[in-house]
Amino acid sequence: MYELFFWQYLDGVYLNHQLVYEALLDEETVEGLETLPVQVIMNRIASVFATWEKVDENSWQNPKGKGAFQVNSTSQSIQIDCYGTEGKTMDKLVSIMEEFKCPLYDPQIPARYDEFYEDEE
Repeated sequence: MYELFFWQYLDGVYLNHQLVYEALLDEETVEGLETLPVQVIMNRIASVFATWEKVDENSWQNPKGKGAFQVNSTSQSIQIDCYGTEGKTMDKLVSIMEEFKCPLYDPQIPARYDEFYEDEE
């Protein structure tokens, strides 16, 4: 499994990404994060992956057998667990979340791909 994790900071807020990730995993509310339009995001994922088999409300499987993913959410975060999913599929998921100004946090590395702050460091 490969985990993709997303959230959005409020303007001007910059926190320790790892601590934010751990708090969101525990479904804690984190001060300084935006409330996400979770249903809109889920609808967008469903639309982009309309050709995939929808296993349940939050899970999709590639009909060609090349991977699957499951979306878990809180009001402040989207977690996508990818199972045998190809890189281009993960890139598509990352692009969807970027539409909602939620850059990828990759807990495997760990690193957040937040272009808004890289220029300031």
